[in-house]
Amino acid sequence: MARRLLAVIVQLVAISVAIFGALYLTPGRPEQILLGTNPATPEALAAIRARYHLDDSVVDQYLHWLKGALQLDFGRSIQTGQTVTEVLGGRLPTSLFLAGFALVIVLAVAIPLGLLAGVKANSGVDRAITTISTVGVSAPAFALGIAALYVFGVVLGWFPVYGAGDGFVDQLWHLTLPAFTLAMMVTALVARQTRAAALTVNDQDFMTFARARGLPQRMLWGRYLLRNSSLPVATAIGLVLVSFLGGAVVVEQTFSLPGVGSVLLSSIANKDVPMVQGAGMFVALLTLLANLFSDVSYLVLDPRHRKRVLA
Repeated sequence: MARRLLAVIVQLVAISVAIFGALYLTPGRPEQILLGTNPATPEALAAIRARYHLDDSVVDQYLHWLKGALQLDFGRSIQTGQTVTEVLGGRLPTSLFLAGFALVIVLAVAIPLGLLAGVKANSGVDRAITTISTVGVSAPAFALGIAALYVFGVVLGWFPVYGAGDGFVDQLWHLTLPAFTLAMMVTALVARQTRAAALTVNDQDFMTFARARGLPQRMLWGRYLLRNSSLPVATAIGLVLVSFLGGAVVVEQTFSLPGVGSVLLSSIANKDVPMVQGAGMFVALLTLLANLFSDVSYLVLDPRHRKRVLA
């Protein structure tokens, strides 16, 4: 486990170098980009160069930025004037609520459908679930979002078409369509992964013996089928969490949600360098932690893998 945590740290450093290098190589004078729409007076340019150490070498500039980042000081946003940590802190609850809501939908829909398709292999039910999964994994997120907005928001008027809401119940109502759209992107992936795992487990001898003993379906599905299919599904859930980070950018933009994805996209469009650096590192950290969570979940689901995971 210590080596895995060390690998996460090394990857974060490498990603920070890549982000800093990409922004350093961006066309245009750095001080002009950092000034944004403010007047480019000699005094303002000199102040910007002094604040961001632009007269230093690129290595010294990176080390200065890294020192601040280790103290959670990523500078101030060019667009708002707030610190990057304040902006991300204000946007984070919406993004986490959206991701958590979407994950609940995925687990509630994809796993039962995958188990059913695995048990009913090559039947009409299996073919129907496989067809729906194929359509779901092929549909672009923005197309699903626009269709959901039009049908359930405009035509039927069941859900709001923008905003995140206030309070738990109001947020739940506002984020239902975005969470459904985000979940649809990966429900097919988890369902197909669950089907493949359930198909393998269902043919094992212990399942045959359990059915011969006349155990109820609830016990067969819960104690035997789901439990022994959980490791591949846990890997798929890790991929789901990672894909949510990319999909949230499209979904938050489509539904006008004040989340981390939308602020990252806006910062890139407006060349808000401090925000791009801070948000990019935040997204990278979440991605690495999601992969680490996927590995560590093996400990809970199957103790036989404990030595391999902790190695």
